[in-house]
Amino acid sequence: MSDPTSADAMMSGAEATSVGATRTRTIVLALFGVAILLAVLKPWIPSALVRLPEGAILPWADWLDAGFSWLQNDIGLIHVTRTISGWLGFLTDAAANVLYGKSRWPRLEALPWSVVAACSAVLGYWLGGWRLALLAGGTFVWTALMGQWRWAMETLSVIAVAVPFGFGIGLLLGMCAWKSRRFEEALRPVLLVLQTLPFYSYLLPAVIFFKVGPTAASVATIVYSMPPMILMTIVGLRKVPPDVVEAGRMAGCTRWQMLRHVFLPSARNEILVGLNQVIMLALAMVVLTAFIGMPGLGAKLLAMMNSFKLGRSFEIGVTIVLLAVTLDRLSKAWVVKQPEHFEKGTPWWQRHAFLLLGVATFMLFYLLSQYLPILDEVGRRQSLSRGSEIDTLIKGFLSIAWVKAITDFIRWFFNLWVLIPTELALLFLPTFTVILAMTGIGYLLGGWFPALIGFLFFSAVAQLGWWDRAMLTLHSTLTAVFLAMLFGMPLAIWAAQRERASRWMIFACDTAQTFPSFIYLLPAIMLFGITPITVILAILIYTMVPVVRYTVEGLRGVPREITEAADMAGATRWQKLWKVEFPLAMPTIAVGLNQAFIFAFFMVIIAAFIGTRDLGQEMQRTLAGTDLGKNFTLGFSVVFMALSLDIAINSWARKRREILGQ
Repeated sequence: MSDPTSADAMMSGAEATSVGATRTRTIVLALFGVAILLAVLKPWIPSALVRLPEGAILPWADWLDAGFSWLQNDIGLIHVTRTISGWLGFLTDAAANVLYGKSRWPRLEALPWSVVAACSAVLGYWLGGWRLALLAGGTFVWTALMGQWRWAMETLSVIAVAVPFGFGIGLLLGMCAWKSRRFEEALRPVLLVLQTLPFYSYLLPAVIFFKVGPTAASVATIVYSMPPMILMTIVGLRKVPPDVVEAGRMAGCTRWQMLRHVFLPSARNEILVGLNQVIMLALAMVVLTAFIGMPGLGAKLLAMMNSFKLGRSFEIGVTIVLLAVTLDRLSKAWVVKQPEHFEKGTPWWQRHAFLLLGVATFMLFYLLSQYLPILDEVGRRQSLSRGSEIDTLIKGFLSIAWVKAITDFIRWFFNLWVLIPTELALLFLPTFTVILAMTGIGYLLGGWFPALIGFLFFSAVAQLGWWDRAMLTLHSTLTAVFLAMLFGMPLAIWAAQRERASRWMIFACDTAQTFPSFIYLLPAIMLFGITPITVILAILIYTMVPVVRYTVEGLRGVPREITEAADMAGATRWQKLWKVEFPLAMPTIAVGLNQAFIFAFFMVIIAAFIGTRDLGQEMQRTLAGTDLGKNFTLGFSVVFMALSLDIAINSWARKRREILGQ
């Protein structure tokens, strides 16, 4: 017989769920009803409900400018930052001198390209075998033969300085947060803001406080690359097994010994994953610092794209991609490579065989480069660059009648039937309609907290005074993410049904995620020139990566016994997909959707340099002056919108995991 108490409990739980669902439906319908009513009655409602009056907008930019001026001049922060700038300048000059021969300390000759390529191949072989050696060595051979060596070394000289600082400061802050819950609680909101703040908001303060050029680029890169290092350090140290900690204490370890010999070695993998993220974000940011006068591959790519030299842009883009993939694969190989242990008494040369091989390789190629000039430097006449030929080929392909007809049709269709109508519709909506709609979406997805965040953050966007520009940014983001879901989901579903296709798809997505975001503009510009559809296409390509990757992972992660039970119940393929696999995979898919929104907000700001009318365009203009206040009000408009969606989607994913018991 069944237990009456348990039956009553089940009935009361079902009733509570039903009441909760009814209340949620009522509140959401009320919020959307009022929002729609305001939109319908727009011609008759007070203008203050349509757009916040200028008199009601506080002078946030002026207040921020005054605050920055107080810090810079009254407190004397400028003297501290200029001292730091001097030390960073010394380090970047030293790295530049070693890599490409800048006339600074230590006044050494630049390393021959063949030495760097050969030593990189040895490092790749030690970390991951001959395939990684071929990738690492081949990347630098390509860079030299394409005549891009100096530009690449200018970029890497900043990375060589920024990565150790980003790693060290991130590790230190992560350890402090691990030791102190209060410090972590104070640090978490800062990290959320830093991870959603547009990159222009990193660049202008760096220029004002640390001067234009490699020094400002280093500072912006360090700050930009730190958050994942901090988070991974916290995760790694918290995951150390209690029995390992207890064993260290029983051995009589001091606090320092516990940290040095127990916690940090146990958290090695997570810390190295953080280092991988620091390296990749550093490369992405260094490319973008071309906007503040940082020389290197980013500056050359920006110049070539501005002059519409597609062939040379393509070659530089390939070099940046190869560098990104190489750095990513090398650092990931270091994560999985376990420390080697030798028996006591093993000769020193056997324990350090690869180190000796690297030194021998260095000396061999350095000596060869003294007698074979081609191994020292590839001159312009010796370069294998075919930029003009590729440019002619690309432009010739795009001028073919059927290709031009397709691109013209896509441009016409999306502009006339998608972009313009949806943009005008979003700009037509009263401010409070959008605020109430975001509040309703937040409540529907996650309850009161996401609803409150949506209300407060979108109200803050209105109060900052850039509402129409913010809506243009939101429009580009929503349109691109919708299209990414529309095109990416079917592709991911197809791949998830096939073992081999899913492996290749995840590999392709992992590789694409290493590309600096600037690269995604290249195919869009090649196909559609400088037009509004170019921005949407670039964001679409960029955001499809997390959508496809996490959809494949989510569907492949559904337990086999559940799908077999569905088969035994006689479910068709579509019934199994929509009724079984998708509901179970939705928390993972939501992670991809969340990343897609964050990526889209980031990319829409980058796309400003090709001519948008949104927040990014205004932020780019601030780089020409010292409008820090305006820069930060624009930046926080993006932050507030991104965090509203981030918190709502994460809350929904967390609720789904709780329901599914994941």
